[in-house]
Amino acid sequence: MKHTPIAAHTPPHPARKYERITVIGAGSWGTALAATLARAGASVRLWGRNRAVVNEINRNNTHGELLPDVTLPKTLMAVHAMADALSDAEAVLIVVPSRSIRSVSRQVAEHIPKGIPIAICAKGIEDETGLLMSQVAEEELSGHPIGCVSGPTFARETALGHPTSATVAFQFTYADRLKPHRSPAVRLAMSLTTESFRAYVSDDLIGVEIGGAVKNVIAIACGMMTGAGFAENTRAALITRGVDEMKALAEALGGRRETVTGLSGIGDLSLTCSSATSRNMALGQQLGQGIARAKCFEGQPIVVEGEVNARSVTDLANRLNVSMPICDTVRSVLHEGADLGAAFAALWARPIEAEPRAMDLAFSHPAPDHAVATLAERIS
Repeated sequence: MKHTPIAAHTPPHPARKYERITVIGAGSWGTALAATLARAGASVRLWGRNRAVVNEINRNNTHGELLPDVTLPKTLMAVHAMADALSDAEAVLIVVPSRSIRSVSRQVAEHIPKGIPIAICAKGIEDETGLLMSQVAEEELSGHPIGCVSGPTFARETALGHPTSATVAFQFTYADRLKPHRSPAVRLAMSLTTESFRAYVSDDLIGVEIGGAVKNVIAIACGMMTGAGFAENTRAALITRGVDEMKALAEALGGRRETVTGLSGIGDLSLTCSSATSRNMALGQQLGQGIARAKCFEGQPIVVEGEVNARSVTDLANRLNVSMPICDTVRSVLHEGADLGAAFAALWARPIEAEPRAMDLAFSHPAPDHAVATLAERIS
């Protein structure tokens, strides 16, 4: 008997896409998102600092330095002047490194009227303030709905049209709940969706952002242990317990634990912890092999978001009294001079706990000194 799929629920009013969208940031991920939006039919302007990159995109439909094997849509227009990029935009995506979100948001605010929705596509927690990226943007862009786009996405694969999913998250107002098809989250998700890119919608902005910030730190931990010679058991344990740390921090900030089991949490975490394409994983692997930080990436000044997040995430967790032992371990190695072997051995020799946090149990490890000495020797 032939199986007939159940028809998806059709909303009473189809959501209307944004027709004119600006993407701020012509790095690999910004360019990939701009290409996706253009392929979905939007009129897209991509702002870039580098005039040579802007000219190359417009003349050749390529971004040879960062996406060398990708042909960009001919309809994608790159722009160097911020005012020109934002003129008449119905929605804006800010896709710059987390350390630049505040300064770039301030620039955007000078050229855009109130009320235009803005999605942040950077992952992290601001080091100085402990604010999520959306909260940083809110301080500089008052009067705008602020959301984010996050999920398990490598830029090159997205730009090449590999099947990809991500989450678009905005806080829902009362009006958004009455007419969700008019909400920024739904409209932007529809604007991003193509035959290969599938966007999901969330109203849990905090939960989505915490997943994106914490996963970078856990990926460094996985890389460290992989570089030290351990295999799948170790990585699976770090991923699983890393998800628990994500859930605890999200919940403490008012997010939902359920969100962390989705694309922006465990989805992004599993991707980042599974491939050296991730800078976070790659940094961890090199450190685990005994390469000094200054010599990682052959001495190139590569920005690794999880390196900053290791400090900002644990600072925030400490203020909220949330236990995040894996993140604490990564921080101790990266920022406090701890020996990698000793730090991870101590992590494995911690008191034995119940897996469900609700049980609230802890017992001393039966042989902590032996465990630390043995594992530390194997790692070193």
